Amino acid sequence: MNLYLISQSKAHGYDTYDSAVVCAKSEEDARKIHPGGADFPFNENGEDSDWSNYYASSWCRRSKDVDVELIGTATKDQIENSVICASFNAG
Repeated sequence: MNLYLISQSKAHGYDTYDSAVVCAKSEEDARKIHPGGADFPFNENGEDSDWSNYYASSWCRRSKDVDVELIGTATKDQIENSVICASFNAG
């Protein structure tokens, strides 16, 4: 499993996430993780599907808008598809 830095620049301002470090098997899996700790449900078109307004407005709305960078290898104790830490801009 790997550690990825995920980030986005579409949703910004108060009460938004700009980035997070996540544990995932692949770049594609990392792209689907919401920094708030829940899987962000993108549909087959790569856009968000039914999701609460809080989560939808706190992160980008399309998977193609998530930037993903491999930054390391996870330890055996880290949980797949989990958030290690996140940057939240509270308002």
